[in-house]
Amino acid sequence: MKILAAALVICSLLMAHVVTGKNVLILLGDDVGFQFGAYGNTKIKSPNVDALAKRSLLFKNGFTSVSSCSPSRSVVLSGLPVHQNGMYGLHHGVQHFESFNGVKSLPVILQKHDILTGIVGKKHVGPDTVYKFDYEVTEEHYDLNQVGRNITCMKGYIRNFLQQAKNSSKPFLLYIGIHDIHRCGYNGKLGDFCENFGDGMTPGTGVIKDWKPEVYKPEDVEVPYFLPDTPATRSDLANMYKTYSRFDQGVGLFMKELEDAGFADDTLVIFTSDNGIPFPLAKTNLYDPGQGEPFMVSSPVHKETWGKKTDAMASTMDIVPTVLDWFSVPYPQHELNGNKVGLTGKSLLGALKPKPVDPAFDYVYSSHVFHEVTMYYPMRVYRTKQMKLIHNLNFRAPYGLATDLYMNPTFLDILNRTESGQPLPWITTLKKYYYRDEWQLFNLTSDPYEVDNQAGNQDYQDILKDMKNKLNQWLVDTHDPWRCLPDDELEGRVCYPMDNRK
Repeated sequence: MKILAAALVICSLLMAHVVTGKNVLILLGDDVGFQFGAYGNTKIKSPNVDALAKRSLLFKNGFTSVSSCSPSRSVVLSGLPVHQNGMYGLHHGVQHFESFNGVKSLPVILQKHDILTGIVGKKHVGPDTVYKFDYEVTEEHYDLNQVGRNITCMKGYIRNFLQQAKNSSKPFLLYIGIHDIHRCGYNGKLGDFCENFGDGMTPGTGVIKDWKPEVYKPEDVEVPYFLPDTPATRSDLANMYKTYSRFDQGVGLFMKELEDAGFADDTLVIFTSDNGIPFPLAKTNLYDPGQGEPFMVSSPVHKETWGKKTDAMASTMDIVPTVLDWFSVPYPQHELNGNKVGLTGKSLLGALKPKPVDPAFDYVYSSHVFHEVTMYYPMRVYRTKQMKLIHNLNFRAPYGLATDLYMNPTFLDILNRTESGQPLPWITTLKKYYYRDEWQLFNLTSDPYEVDNQAGNQDYQDILKDMKNKLNQWLVDTHDPWRCLPDDELEGRVCYPMDNRK
């Protein structure tokens, strides 16, 4: 079905429905971290996200499957790790990564069960035939800042979709990809985070009618433990905080549209982000600042969980199983590259029970291959509540830097201080950031900041062996073509030694 041209058009969908009285809204942030009152930040104003937390179960242990934009979104929509779905890196420009044509994505699965699907905002995945929604308002047809950051513009498209859903009497999935708080690139007067876009205060940047910007001073911000507390970092964070105010007010607007359309009492709301904030040790990394994400699930039929917090571990790989469970839709049997495909995530509806006992809530996996095409640094991660194991397959090479993670005030200050020998109050050094051990094992109870690698500690060898085995089994189950590297070559289903350490 062809959807919008330039103007908003209301379409009636007349096909009979299978599922009634249940809908899903996914709110996905872009590089959004834990800068919310609901997650303990006392310096920022986030009344709308905090309000959502009061009507949600808040996960204290939420994680992304991969800390990179397109790969992460492919996992959200396919339920498969990137090494299995084929979206190894970014989708746009020279990156040009795409999922395999045979991937069964969430919107396509739901469409076969007469569930209306819509996306407003950032999509950033391909091919289009795999990730096809009935209703699409994305960067593929419009300016991304307008449909991803202009919350007034987004509100209109969301209202239109909800009206179509009401006219059709069909259940729906609405996926809103908010582009904040992603850095802005080389946009000059728009600011490093596009924080001046539509603020009504900066000449030539327009006005977003529904946004009342919150402006912060460098001394107002909370510097997270993984960043150096320097003037450059504080100024950078202050600009990011201003963008958070647009994000937060957008969440409030979109939730109000859901309520005004009469869907608040029958819609499951899932709130999370694609990866960590765009700073060193966070975005593109699988240390906790990059792997950890805000994560909330608001169920209208589990109101007893509203305003509560859980230690259960949630992953973006769990979103597809959760939505399918909500709609009582089975995952289709199929193959990819000659291998049978099954979901390894779990339904988060199980966490809404009084005392979830499923051991699947005690661990998560992550998998990373590329971000930009020049950043080949595959990582595989197995994390429990107490321990984390990271396998850096390309450990002999320096860790790569994304464009927006290099060309920003915080990193350039780190670089300049390192080169000039100035004091650098950072949790690590630039050399340690670039060059990492092949295996990194962290005791998160005694070392929550992931500083001391225990992989070589004899006291941890039994734990290391057990975690390696569990990680490898997941890689086998998900048909990871990298699973034998860096020492062995995968031929068929067998790893053969290469004797390449000499």
